[in-house]
Amino acid sequence: MFIGEYQHSLDAKNRLIIPSRLREELGDTFVVTKGLDGCLTIYTGHEWDKVQKQLDGLPTTNRAARQYIRFMTSGAAECSCDSQGRIQLPQNLVTYAGINHSCVIIGANDYVEIWSEERWQKYNADTAENFDDLAESLTEYLK
Repeated sequence: MFIGEYQHSLDAKNRLIIPSRLREELGDTFVVTKGLDGCLTIYTGHEWDKVQKQLDGLPTTNRAARQYIRFMTSGAAECSCDSQGRIQLPQNLVTYAGINHSCVIIGANDYVEIWSEERWQKYNADTAENFDDLAESLTEYLK
């Protein structure tokens, strides 16, 4: 399980240090792709297999399914950490997430997310403002 919030910076070569606690659980190779809400999502190999099975189950005759499949897979990159615990993010993913320099890495239960610091601060503030309503709307799922 991935938890926590970590502040880090992207260097000039789009390299980002992954916190050691998260690195240990991610394993040797993992997949980074475009996530929801304008962030990047990192999946372990096992979790990415689950995502692929879900994608395989979507009807490719359905336009929304094709769009979703393309969006999830076109930006996906298999990554691994170098000896200093860094990953190199492809430029298309850095652009998608709006990361200029400072970013936030968060554990999100089964996966990890990478946010631009600005987007995370706004998203987190908006969520905090509505957290009680969110919890109430999810009551049936939080049993």
